[in-house]
Amino acid sequence: MPICVGKLFLILLLYNGKIVLSSKFIVLIVISYRIQGKDSYTMLDILMNLQKSAPVRFELVAVNMDQKQPGFPEHVLPEYLDGLGIEYYIVNRDTYSIVKEKIPEGKTTCGLCSRLRRGTLYGFAEQIGANKIALGHHKDDMVQTLFLNMFYGSRMAAMPPKLLSDDKRNIIIRPLAYCREADIEKFSAYKQFPIIPCNLCGSQENLQRQNIRKMLLDWEKQDGSRIEKIFSSMQNIAPSQLADTALFDFANLDIDRSLDREPHPFDASQTVDVGGPTALPFVELKR
Repeated sequence: MPICVGKLFLILLLYNGKIVLSSKFIVLIVISYRIQGKDSYTMLDILMNLQKSAPVRFELVAVNMDQKQPGFPEHVLPEYLDGLGIEYYIVNRDTYSIVKEKIPEGKTTCGLCSRLRRGTLYGFAEQIGANKIALGHHKDDMVQTLFLNMFYGSRMAAMPPKLLSDDKRNIIIRPLAYCREADIEKFSAYKQFPIIPCNLCGSQENLQRQNIRKMLLDWEKQDGSRIEKIFSSMQNIAPSQLADTALFDFANLDIDRSLDREPHPFDASQTVDVGGPTALPFVELKR
């Protein structure tokens, strides 16, 4: 392994450890066959290496969902996983027909397809006793999702590194949450993962996400640290400086002047002119 790839491997390994290491558990690793499969293949590779040296024991199970899309090369992923020697399952469910029936021609199928896939995989995780589901989203995905929700959903939300599902029956982890997509692409290219182009369903990637990605790429051309700064801000939230009344009790704010006032550095040069018949009485503040 070249030195540069070796360093990249160590970086990815470190970031994966931040999310995964906690206690004994079974991780269901969702493997995608699409072009985004570079993420899930990288995640699987790193987790298998982490498993060998981690101070806690955990089991890994790879899972892929065959959605019965016409022309899907069913042999590619099983052959690759057989070569790794990892336990794996291929879940067969014809969501392709459901999506084609529900979504009008020319409209993106990604939303419904994703929901059907998520529900199937959540249920399967319970069947095999997996108590964590690992998804391959990375730092760039998380930042893009933040702006997608802001621009198109009028809410401030992204993807957390670790999430308890709404029904509280599954924990989702994103081991690549602190990794940049560019690093994953380099690692994937070196490893030559068997990635299959995402043209089977006949739909294009969500146009809204494309627009957000282009916007962020343009920003990063101006400032190479822009994505890192945005991601850091997602970890440094100040609810009192936003406007969500569910997070901060703005209605019941009250002042407290029981303590002595801290002197302002410019108090010495301050003067006050009082005018008008209804002027409030002026109180000299203690210094």
